[in-house]
Amino acid sequence: MDEKKEKKQQDENLEQKQNEKAEKNKKVTQMKEELEEMTDRYKRVLAEFENFKKRSQKEREQLYNSILSDIIEVILPVLDNLENALKAETKDENYKQGIELVQKQFKDVLKSKGIEEINAVGETFDPSLHEAVSSIQDEKRGEKEIVEVYRKGYKIGNKVIRHSMVVVAN
Repeated sequence: MDEKKEKKQQDENLEQKQNEKAEKNKKVTQMKEELEEMTDRYKRVLAEFENFKKRSQKEREQLYNSILSDIIEVILPVLDNLENALKAETKDENYKQGIELVQKQFKDVLKSKGIEEINAVGETFDPSLHEAVSSIQDEKRGEKEIVEVYRKGYKIGNKVIRHSMVVVAN
């Protein structure tokens, strides 16, 4: 009888160990699933944060360029007047050199901020960059070729600050 009890006790112990092992396996599986879920959530949050940083950087750059272009647009008539002053005839060479230096400094500042002059004379008319104020008939020129610039245009990156006012042939 003792053998039966002992056998029964061993079977119960074995069954208990198997149950404990099954319970541990269940917990391990559950913990692995939770870890995978948390890892997935972490990766998603990290990706969202990276996208947020990129969006914020792009918005800051756009805002900076927008503010800069607004300021430059107001200042460009000053540059136009400097260029007109250089065209005026004067006998005082020092005065003319002073105006040239101021104009060069002004253009250097614009260039350092990423502002470019829009090429016009000899180029094909592009309504996104140029504003046609007049047209002429000239057989020597190509179709929609710009022959004269009344007012220079400027852009920052792909954004036009001020369109070039031009005369177009044909």
